[in-house]
Amino acid sequence: MSQEFTSDVQAIDALASKYQALRKEIAKVIVGQDEVVKGVLISLFSNGHSLLVGVPGLAKTLLVSTIAEVLDLEFKRIQFTPDLMPSDITGTEILDEDRHFKFNRGPIFANIILADEINRTPPKTQAALLEAMQERSVTVSGDRHLLPSPFFVLATQNPIEQEGTYPLPEAQLDRFMFNIPLDYPSYDEEIQVVKTTTSIQENKLNHILSSSEILHFQQLVRKIPVADNVLEYAVSLASKTRPGTAKATEQVNQYISWGAGPRASQFLVLGAKCHAAITGKYSPDIADVKAIAKYVLRHRIVRNYKAEAEGMNEEKVIEALL
Repeated sequence: MSQEFTSDVQAIDALASKYQALRKEIAKVIVGQDEVVKGVLISLFSNGHSLLVGVPGLAKTLLVSTIAEVLDLEFKRIQFTPDLMPSDITGTEILDEDRHFKFNRGPIFANIILADEINRTPPKTQAALLEAMQERSVTVSGDRHLLPSPFFVLATQNPIEQEGTYPLPEAQLDRFMFNIPLDYPSYDEEIQVVKTTTSIQENKLNHILSSSEILHFQQLVRKIPVADNVLEYAVSLASKTRPGTAKATEQVNQYISWGAGPRASQFLVLGAKCHAAITGKYSPDIADVKAIAKYVLRHRIVRNYKAEAEGMNEEKVIEALL
């Protein structure tokens, strides 16, 4: 794959054109949701995981399966329920006919994992995803099993239901590169959705990218150079979310109890590099950091009681920082 391009500039041009081809192909099935598709693809090319937050019926599952299909990747869906066990995700050891233990792989062994309603399962089972997301491997009975490459977790969460849910711990939320909100479609988009889903029309999707090409583009994104002022802006932005520190703003000190950690700075830079590449730029600028900042910071800052009482949400705090 890497031999196809004579330079990184040529490879970035190829990434930008492949990205446009992906958007066009996905649009055959997914109506609207442009920013959501863009966010998911940026996190994929940056080798990060995403959390999709939206009410039921907004085609979250369809979106993920469509992306898996156009990328020619193996896709598995895990429906998270209160009785789901860690072994239901990672797999378990079983006795074969010769009375030897052999490892029976769970659904985590795929390229794209849809963790549906991840907040519906207890922390013990949520934690089974932690090692997989961070180490790209799972450990069962002391043996480490590597996951396929590329490996990408897309988790969904319903923000309106509180009963029977287990909020994700901060440590696990931090493993997600992006937190992407899904909103209702516009009136025209909903008409288009109803038209296409209540007829016998079927869209044949083409494979746009192979797994080896995705791995190459993930390496390419890391190789993109970034100017010092852009790097400093990203780190400064993450620092400003931390109350009680030198860079914290008055609003942050007033409304935030915990700010974003160093992983936010890393993801701001990586996301900005990828955002620049898919828009045909060879190096990111501050505008690229700002474009993905909400996705990175939204789930990494914790509001205090005063913020909740006064209706100050994370979005308003981040907008003030930008």
